Amino acid sequence: MRLGVNIDHVATVRQQRHAGYPDPVEAALLSLKAGADSIVAHLREDRRHVQDADIFRLKERVKRLNMEMAISPSVIRVALAAKPERVTLVPERRQELTTEGGLDVARGGARLRRAIGRFLDAGIRVSMFIGADERQVEASIRLGAIAVEFHTGGYADAPNFRLRLRELLRIARCSRFAADRGLEVAAGHGLNVSNVAAIVRIPEVEELNIGHSIVARAVAIGMPAAVREMKNRMRR
Repeated sequence: MRLGVNIDHVATVRQQRHAGYPDPVEAALLSLKAGADSIVAHLREDRRHVQDADIFRLKERVKRLNMEMAISPSVIRVALAAKPERVTLVPERRQELTTEGGLDVARGGARLRRAIGRFLDAGIRVSMFIGADERQVEASIRLGAIAVEFHTGGYADAPNFRLRLRELLRIARCSRFAADRGLEVAAGHGLNVSNVAAIVRIPEVEELNIGHSIVARAVAIGMPAAVREMKNRMRR
């Protein structure tokens, strides 16, 4: 199973002081050296953490860059200029602390279709960050996505075992549904070393994208050690 390390919150610390450090590119390179398979960076419309220059610098240094983004015109322009290996389309609201829920691809309309067409024409692979819902999987296929990433926040934040199991079974069912239709399957949001094992056991899930828990752990033990710790927990 592949691990994509999201470096957004390294940039968050930097932006608190608008300093030149810590450097998310340095964190990305340390993560790759420690065993990460790709780097994830979310360029938000409000630029609250990752900045345009970070995306271009990452593209120069990182072979597999997964750029998370909403279909904001200013962010689309950066993606088309930088040409990351893939973009993952996510919902975005100014007042949220982090991405809440999956993208409603089924109701995305012409604007979403046009944006995806521009990425495909530029040779950029498209993934959809969605809830575990067969309708959203089917809509993603119709629009040309090659992958889906299932939002695991409902599983990670479930207040009791019964609800967590229900969410886990839903993710497993939709992972089979997506894989059977030829999509790559990833998962992420709220995953940490304590809850990741059950998601890892879903055979169709090929990749986990994890950021906050790794960066938080890195404060205590360093980025390479935090990445290696997560990779060890992800062994099937």
